[in-house]
Amino acid sequence: MENEDDDPIVQEIDVFLAKSLAEKLYLFQYPVRPASMTYDGVTHLSSKIKPKQQKVELEMAINAMSPNYCRSKGEQIALNVDGTGSDETSTYSSKLMDKQTFSSIQAANTTSRYAAAIYRKGELHLTPLHGILQLRPSFSYLDKADSKYREREAANEAGDSSQDEGEEDVKQVTVRFSRPESEQARQRRVQSYEFLQKKQAEEPWVHLHYSNVKDSRSEHERQYLLCQNTGMAENTELIKSSSEYLAMLMPPSVEEEKEKPVAPSNMLSMAQLRTLPLADQIKILLKNVKAIPFANLMGLMAAGTESIPVLRCIQQVAMLVQGNWVVKSDVIYPKESSSPHSGVSAEVLCRGRDFVMWKFTQDRWVVRKDVATVTKLCQEDVKDFLEHMAVARINKGWEFMLPYDEDFVKKHPDVIQRQNMLWKGIQSKLEKVFNLPKEDLMPKKQDLLSAQPMIFSGDQVVNVARTKAKENHEQLRKDFQSKKEQSRASSASSTAVPTDVRIKEEPVSDEETMDTSTCDSMNNGMVNGIHVAESSREPVNGIHMARGDMNAVAQELRAFMAATFKRQYVLTMSELKRLFNLHLAGLPPGHTLFSGISDKMLQETALNAGCKQILVPFPPQSAGTSEEQKVFALWVCGDVHDKHRQALLELYFKSHRLRRNMIHTRLSQEFGDGLSKQHLDKVLKDCCVCYGGMWYLKGTVQS
Repeated sequence: MENEDDDPIVQEIDVFLAKSLAEKLYLFQYPVRPASMTYDGVTHLSSKIKPKQQKVELEMAINAMSPNYCRSKGEQIALNVDGTGSDETSTYSSKLMDKQTFSSIQAANTTSRYAAAIYRKGELHLTPLHGILQLRPSFSYLDKADSKYREREAANEAGDSSQDEGEEDVKQVTVRFSRPESEQARQRRVQSYEFLQKKQAEEPWVHLHYSNVKDSRSEHERQYLLCQNTGMAENTELIKSSSEYLAMLMPPSVEEEKEKPVAPSNMLSMAQLRTLPLADQIKILLKNVKAIPFANLMGLMAAGTESIPVLRCIQQVAMLVQGNWVVKSDVIYPKESSSPHSGVSAEVLCRGRDFVMWKFTQDRWVVRKDVATVTKLCQEDVKDFLEHMAVARINKGWEFMLPYDEDFVKKHPDVIQRQNMLWKGIQSKLEKVFNLPKEDLMPKKQDLLSAQPMIFSGDQVVNVARTKAKENHEQLRKDFQSKKEQSRASSASSTAVPTDVRIKEEPVSDEETMDTSTCDSMNNGMVNGIHVAESSREPVNGIHMARGDMNAVAQELRAFMAATFKRQYVLTMSELKRLFNLHLAGLPPGHTLFSGISDKMLQETALNAGCKQILVPFPPQSAGTSEEQKVFALWVCGDVHDKHRQALLELYFKSHRLRRNMIHTRLSQEFGDGLSKQHLDKVLKDCCVCYGGMWYLKGTVQS
């Protein structure tokens, strides 16, 4: 009772729902017109509507006698639109632009929350709105003027060509037969913009009669905004709580929440884009720009963004081409998509686009005809691929749109190495799919990702040579100083200093090469904490590392070897290198294994991990180099089959292929009843493969 006294009821108003105009009532808005300047006093020439689309067009007169009207401009526009002739199709019959057309668009997808209200004699009458439309001036007459201009130009060109040429040229005509339309293609066609435009054009216009706001007809129609039956006997009592009644009046906008996009499109601002996670930001940017240098991408990121997480994210959605990042094909063409030109699946489009990207890793130029010949795709699809990453040059082909980014290649060698491995995997897939000739797959002199222009001026060559010479000179000077300091420390801690070791520092010019043979003989072959080979006196793998870094690399490499040989048991050197490259491709940027692992280090680590090299006597005419024919086998695995496996491997020291009965005989003689058929099958499956009735060690079979 106290709460009711604080908020007393002042008046009760009856609310009625009028339904006479429920399906016909529209709210018109004029967003380009001030509210003080209404169109009530303007002459309405015609009006029409498409009810299903809720599309309205109003034609209103323009006061050509107004002092603000430019008559010469009005005559010029009418002349451009209709020409000099006059017929029924003329837009301006008076040879003057004396009218304008307003066309509508829907301002709201749903109008269930809106109604028109009239308060009369203590009663509130509500009529639901059927649509809310915004009317803006239509400039379709400009399209008509453009079409007239193009027709005149085409007629003039046709007249000139007919005068210049005595007889018509024979033109080649390409005939295409349409394929039966699948259900998936039909759904795509139905959802296309062209189909929707065609369906909208098929709905006929319904012409209306316009009545002024003060007309008697308008007064009569406004009476329908009042509920015609207000008898209280037919009304039922509303038994609802306050919250339920409020929910009925203002239902939650569920549809609007569903229609809200998950991620911003290219029309949204950078401020909205930066509210998303970093991976989504990079994916959206790459999907829109298609190709971008890394420095430009960092410029689009928020202030304070580190380059390492950006590098980690960009490698998930883009590939490196000539030092620049190009968005991956599966981002452009998702699984469920297809070509708008030919209707081929996304998988085929991705293969074709990957081939174009791979071609640009080999050269600056690509010819569209060559791509279409290899991929067997239509010219329109190939053109789309090229437009993503290249620019057309007359009589030359398509050139990659971005210059070679040498700075990025120098700063991120680990990323370059990983991308090279990924491209090698893509190249092997393309080779199988498109049956590429071997000459197209031959590696070029330059790096796979550094397809720089092959034409340089003399000044460019000289400048590049001078730059590299200065860099080498500076590096040699730093190495010399480091070795000198190490030598002094070693001599200070030693009781006897050799008399034949002298250090002499002399200035080195840009044209001369520093002699470091004296420095190489110091510190028992130690350079920067790494033992160097006696013959070459160079750091391991050409990289200076601290001892802690070398230990970390060795541990990672040893773990890889242990895990790999426990799965494979027997590996050739070429297969071991392939598996290691695949392992590197799955590692994050900056991993310790990207420091550069040589073949010699792989072999030494394999031997230290419990493997032995099997000297398989290959035939003299067998293919492959001596390095590739090296075979390594896990000698001790720790299971009950170790002794059987070792005995089997020893047999291959004498022959590169054996028959099963001979293997069974030899092992039976050694182990007797301890060798069962299951044990023999297990060791053969672990170490060998059968080909043509003979058993070979894995990777050594000669097809």
